[in-house]
Amino acid sequence: MKKFLAIVVMGAFMIATYSCRETTGEKAEEAIEAAAEDTERNLEKAGDAIEEAVDETGEAMENAGEEIQEEIDETDETTSEEY
Repeated sequence: MKKFLAIVVMGAFMIATYSCRETTGEKAEEAIEAAAEDTERNLEKAGDAIEEAVDETGEAMENAGEEIQEEIDETDETTSEEY
């Protein structure tokens, strides 16, 4: 009887251990998938932010170029009026 009880207890322990491993494995897989999805979303946001920054920088450079050209034109007009 003691041997039978020991076998049953060991069998239950093995089943519980296997069940925990499977659950742990599933949870780890879910965590990895969630982290991958978060990473993908964050990379998309970063890409969007970079594109926006590039556009804004381009616009700022264009505006600066136009302002410089206006200053040059005004200087040319002033210089040609003096001579």
